[in-house]
Amino acid sequence: MKKQLFKALVRLNKLVLPVLSKKDPMKLTNVQKAIIAYRYWALTNSLS
Repeated sequence: MKKQLFKALVRLNKLVLPVLSKKDPMKLTNVQKAIIAYRYWALTNSLS
C-alpha cells in the first residue's frame, strides 16, 4: 500500500513539479533545493 502511494506521488510530481536536474546546483534557490529533496525522498520511498 505504501509503495503504491509513493509511486502515484512520483507520477504526480513528474507532471506538476519543474525539472531542475539540468541546472547548476550551486545556483539554485533554497525553494528549488527543497523541491529536489522532496522529489528524491518520494522516489526513494517508492523504490523501497
